[in-house]
Amino acid sequence: MASRSVATVFMRVDIITLFPDMFSGPLNESILRRAQGQGILDLRIHCLRDFTKDRHRVVDDRPFGGGPGMVLKPEPVFEAVESLSTSGAKVVMMTPSGQRFRQEDAVKLSECSHLILLCGSYEGFDERIREELVHEAYSIGDYVLTNGALPAMVLVDCVVRLIPGVLGDPASASDESFSHGLLEYPHYTRPYSFRGMKVPDVLMSGNHAAIAEWRHGQAVRRTRACRPDLVEDFKDSGLV
Repeated sequence: MASRSVATVFMRVDIITLFPDMFSGPLNESILRRAQGQGILDLRIHCLRDFTKDRHRVVDDRPFGGGPGMVLKPEPVFEAVESLSTSGAKVVMMTPSGQRFRQEDAVKLSECSHLILLCGSYEGFDERIREELVHEAYSIGDYVLTNGALPAMVLVDCVVRLIPGVLGDPASASDESFSHGLLEYPHYTRPYSFRGMKVPDVLMSGNHAAIAEWRHGQAVRRTRACRPDLVEDFKDSGLV
């Protein structure tokens, strides 16, 4: 990954949703709040209804072919994306039918200067939106939520923390679960002994090579126990 100067790093994120009030708390706290305060992140929340042309601000309609629920119409979504787009903007759709969002996707998106996130609702989007406007479609898991607001928050949090200058210690993002294909190793802090449970001796040894070897072994062990699918995914990488 090419290095980037912290002083010049800047990301704009536009989120298009039917429920803008859902974003008022989570994206204005902790690391995301600091990123905005430092001028690294320009975060804008837009209500999809603001891009309609009719007086009733209609954004959905019945699906052709029949079936339950309503489908988000193409007109307001096209209007929103086209009015917000800048050169190089990447349009991301949050949908259960998207590919599973992974850490490597977050790394890739953190290189972008402008993200436009589409939050699904009801039965989803008119397919012409996906075919014509969307660069990437992501799901955060194999389950269905009420709408795409929460997945959008997850994606923004995951991506923004990878931008240089957002985290206090740059190593924090490079040495954690999924960064190297494995879950993170166990951590310990003071006191050394708590209710008869002691910190592993190797961590007290000062032997950095032995500590690194122990941590890698523990990461492999935890990954095999909790996420065997990751072991399968990376079995040819030499990590396990």
